[in-house]
Amino acid sequence: MELTNYDELTFENIKHVDENGQEFWYARELQPVLEYSQWRRFSETIERSKIASENAGIPVKSNFADVGKMVKVGISEREIDDIKLSRYACYLIVQNGDPRKEVIALGQSYFAIKTRQQELAENFNQLDENKKRLAIRQEMKHHNKSLAEAAKMSGVNNYGRFQNSGYKGLYGGMTKQNIQDRKGLERNQDILDYMGSAELAANLFRATQTDEVLRNRQVKDEQLANDTHFNVGRTIRNTMKELGTTMPEHLPTPQESIQDLKKKEKKSLKDKSNPNQMSFFDDI
Repeated sequence: MELTNYDELTFENIKHVDENGQEFWYARELQPVLEYSQWRRFSETIERSKIASENAGIPVKSNFADVGKMVKVGISEREIDDIKLSRYACYLIVQNGDPRKEVIALGQSYFAIKTRQQELAENFNQLDENKKRLAIRQEMKHHNKSLAEAAKMSGVNNYGRFQNSGYKGLYGGMTKQNIQDRKGLERNQDILDYMGSAELAANLFRATQTDEVLRNRQVKDEQLANDTHFNVGRTIRNTMKELGTTMPEHLPTPQESIQDLKKKEKKSLKDKSNPNQMSFFDDI
């Protein structure tokens, strides 16, 4: 099997998901993708990867599971050895592969990024509600800047109207002021600072997806940009309906604002042995 064009789908297309929702790859399917013509050569790379796993103190069997596989030989079938590989196992395999191969270089990047994303997701799931709010709010600040830039490039002059278009789509016709009134906030209080993690996550998705659509489609008309923001927000709302989750306007408003949480975070750090230590949340 000879490949000439490589991208993320090169590895996504041979990925499997087991009954527990865990991703895995079969070694026999990964072998030709990584341009190993002989199973013996590929097996040697796998063995080196197992040693690397052992040296890292990570159980080999949980990442390299021996399995049998039926294949056709002429008109009959016979069983051959195969290995069920975790994402981490694939990462080790490409790290032990020939870096001169384009597909190996791509694999090193792909599995490194995916492994890191999984680690971040697992760490995020372990955070309590307040830390989730702080983390998403920080992301929201970053992506709102990018969205504002994309909107300007798309011809948006009235940014307030553009923002309200997105809120109307996501909140069933409600503007920023409507949301502010519903939460019982003053005009100088940012609604994003008074959202729980679920509501913040919905708005983060609205911002990132609108940003991407505006840039990818190279929108150059203000009304079209406003309509795009509205449609993205409405699509997210409809998806929430289909999933049976609470609509954003009905989610509870936290008693503590993001600014309150930042103050508590700073005080907590100040009370520790290193009073000069700064929190990564300071940039929110």
